[in-house]
Amino acid sequence: MNAVSPRAVRHFEPPTTLSGWLVARRFQLARRITQAGVLLLFAGTAAWGWKLAGAPLLAGNLSAATLAGSVPLVDPFAVLQMLAAGRVPESTALGGALLVLAAYLVAGGRAFCAWACPMNLVTDAAHAMRQRVGGRDLVHLSPSMRYWALGLALVLSALTGLAAFEWVSPIAMLHRELLFGAGLGLTAAAAIFLLDAFVAKRAWCGHLCPLGAFWSVAGRAGLTKVAFSDAACTRCGDCVRACPEPRVLDFKNCAARGFVAAGECTNCGECIAVCPEKALRFDLLARAPRPDPFRRKEKPHETHPARSSSPRSPRSPSRRSPRRFPTRSSA
Repeated sequence: MNAVSPRAVRHFEPPTTLSGWLVARRFQLARRITQAGVLLLFAGTAAWGWKLAGAPLLAGNLSAATLAGSVPLVDPFAVLQMLAAGRVPESTALGGALLVLAAYLVAGGRAFCAWACPMNLVTDAAHAMRQRVGGRDLVHLSPSMRYWALGLALVLSALTGLAAFEWVSPIAMLHRELLFGAGLGLTAAAAIFLLDAFVAKRAWCGHLCPLGAFWSVAGRAGLTKVAFSDAACTRCGDCVRACPEPRVLDFKNCAARGFVAAGECTNCGECIAVCPEKALRFDLLARAPRPDPFRRKEKPHETHPARSSSPRSPRSPSRRSPRRFPTRSSA
C-alpha cells in the first residue's frame, strides 16, 4: 500500500490587491455596516423623524425599542433583571424580549456582540492598538469572570429592585450618548479602550461583560454555526490567532461535532476569512457535517508508513547472556 503524501501546511497570506483586501475583510466590513446601520436607524428616527407607514421607524434604544410603532424589541437580559428584581414586565415587553431572543438564536446567539453592539468597534480598535505596540497583559483575567458578573447583576437586581446592569452599562451609556449627546458614554468607551489596549487582552468582551455572558449562554442553542471540515484542516492555527475568543476553536471538539459548539463564539467570521484551506464556513446547525463516531476516516494531512513487502527481520538477540547448565562428567 502506498503511503499518503502529507499536505503542506499553508498560512494566510495578506492580500496585495484591493479586491483581495475586500475579500479578506468581508466579514469585518459587513459587521461595521450592520453596526452603523443600527445606529443610523435609531439616530434617523430620533433626530430626523424617519417614519415607516406613518409611524416612527425605530424609536428607543438597545434596551427597549419599537419598530414601526407596533413591533416591540426588548433586550432579554434587561427583562431577566426585571424578573430578578421582582417586577413583572408587561406582556408587550415579554413578547418583545422573546422576539429578540428568537432572532438572535437564529443568527447564532452571541452574534449581537459582533454585529450590533457599538462597544465592539471600541474593543476591536483597542486590540489593533495592542497589536501595534506589542502590549502584554498586566493582570490575568479568567474568562469565567463574565459569568460571575452575570450572576452579580441578577443578585443586585434582586436586592435593589432595579435592573442593576442597565444603570451602569457602558454599552447603554455609549449608545445614548451617540444618539442624544448626553451621558458618560464616551468616557466609558475610553476607559474600556485603555483597559483592552494596555491592561488585558479582550478584557471587556472576553472576560467581564455580563451581557456577553448572557448571549454566550443563549449561543449554545444558536442555529447558525461555524461549520468545521476536519479533513480540510491542516492545523495551521491562523484561525485561532484571528479569533477574539480563541478558546472556542478546540480542534478535537470541532472535529467530533462538525462545528464550533461553544456559546462564546460571536460568529464574527474572522476565522473563516483567514482560513487558507476553506475548512470553516457559516452553516445552519441542522446542515453541519456530523462525523461517524464509529468510523475513523483517514485525514489527508496524516501520513502512514507503507508496509514493507520484505519478510520480517528476525528478532535481535537478547542482551542477556544465555543461561548455562552444568554438564555431567563422563563415567
